[in-house]
Formats: sequence, structure tokens, C-alpha cells
Amino acid sequence: MSDRTIFVVDQVLLEPGAARDFVAAYLDVYAPAAARRGLTLDRVVISPPVWLDDASNTVTATWSVEGARGWWQAMVAARHDPTPAQWWTDMAPFIVERSRSMAADVADVEGLCDV
Repeated sequence: MSDRTIFVVDQVLLEPGAARDFVAAYLDVYAPAAARRGLTLDRVVISPPVWLDDASNTVTATWSVEGARGWWQAMVAARHDPTPAQWWTDMAPFIVERSRSMAADVADVEGLCDV
């Protein structure tokens, strides 16, 4: 049985004018550390698709990890590593709100339930 992909989606609403600096820090600092924990960055998108100085942008980063085992390994690694929590704390002045969700292709859900 091949592993099924799980997507980890970070969605971050930023303070006006903060998107460029936040994205730079996310890609330069957060992303390499997340990759070491087993996540693969799929994409980072900006909404609206223009840098705003006087309004908020939303950054959506989508990560992937293979299968339930890979997901658990990455999540446990993050819980035992203080750097992700510290990074988010350091970025708090840029952030209005943020969320993280997990998702999978509908065709993979049944197999992911069988662990």
C-alpha cells in the first residue's frame, strides 16, 4: 500500500504592510526548519495577489507529508522542538490571526482512516 498525502495548511492574516517581511521570514527561517521536521513545502500564495501597504494580505502556505506515519512523525518532532513555537511568537507583531488545518484528497481519506 502506498502512502497517501496529507496536506498541512497554514493560513495567516497579516497586519497591513507586513506581508513581504512575513513571507521572507517564513521562507528563510520557518520553511527550512519545517523541512527538517519532515514537511515538504508545496506552495505559498498571497491573497489578494498584490502586496498591500494599507490593508491586510492573507498568506496561505501548503505543506505535504506522506501518510499518517509521516504526519505523526512531523507533528511529534514539532512538539519536541521549541523553535516553531518561538518563531510564531516572534512573528506575532505581524499577525492579525492564523490557523492551521490538515486535509487530504478525498480518494485518500478511507486509507488514512485505516491506521
